[in-house]
Amino acid sequence: MTTRTAHRTRRPLQVAAGGAAALLALSACASGSDPSAGPSGPGGVSGEVTVFAAASLKESFTTLGERFEKEHPGTKVTFSFGGSDSLAASITGGAPADVFASASPRTMKIVTDAEDASGPPETFVRNRLEIATLPGNPHRIASLEDLTRGGLKVVLCDEAVPCGAAAQQALDARGLTLTPVSYEQDVKAALTKVELKEADAAVVYQTDVRAAGDTVEGVQFPESADAVNDYPIALLKDARNAGTAEAFIALVRSAEGQDVLGAAGFLKP
Repeated sequence: MTTRTAHRTRRPLQVAAGGAAALLALSACASGSDPSAGPSGPGGVSGEVTVFAAASLKESFTTLGERFEKEHPGTKVTFSFGGSDSLAASITGGAPADVFASASPRTMKIVTDAEDASGPPETFVRNRLEIATLPGNPHRIASLEDLTRGGLKVVLCDEAVPCGAAAQQALDARGLTLTPVSYEQDVKAALTKVELKEADAAVVYQTDVRAAGDTVEGVQFPESADAVNDYPIALLKDARNAGTAEAFIALVRSAEGQDVLGAAGFLKP
């Protein structure tokens, strides 16, 4: 009798303990998978998300990051902007990131070939090239061929960078040879050379010319139509905050996100 009674009194305690554990687990799931993520925002979106993005996306993504944080209190979007090839190398080298937005499918392929993307990338915008000249265009640059004139200091992005590969594609389409005074590691660095008057012109994206305001003047050229870059975005396999990262990608691809990107000069996919 004593043994049987003891068994009966222990079992309800075990069930109660198991029920409490289940309730704690459900509570943890409701507040997000990362207990250090902080309070949940709308839809359970919370915590920090790290986005690696092409340098040409800096202005528009910064705006979208601010909107995301406002729409989801308790979240923080941290960006790393740079040349897409360098960012891809960092990701495959183990740098912690949740989202990668590249300026070309070729540089995104570095990440997908390494199986570091969680799923297939999706193109969210396109971009085309433009010539950035000094304000007032003092050298009267009117075409891509004009950049080959002697005496002009022209800057290009390195061919490993999407803007450099696109520029070379445009030059090849016309059979033009151009020797720049320097090759830069991202499009912002190329544009800065003109802004600082260290170069007479640079081949950059039309979005960068627009973002620079009156510090440069843009010259369009028809060959840019042969070198339009698709911009893919992907959730990364080792994302530490996948739910919030997916919510940021959704904002980028939403009508609101497309309005921000379109206002910056990006083309629809």
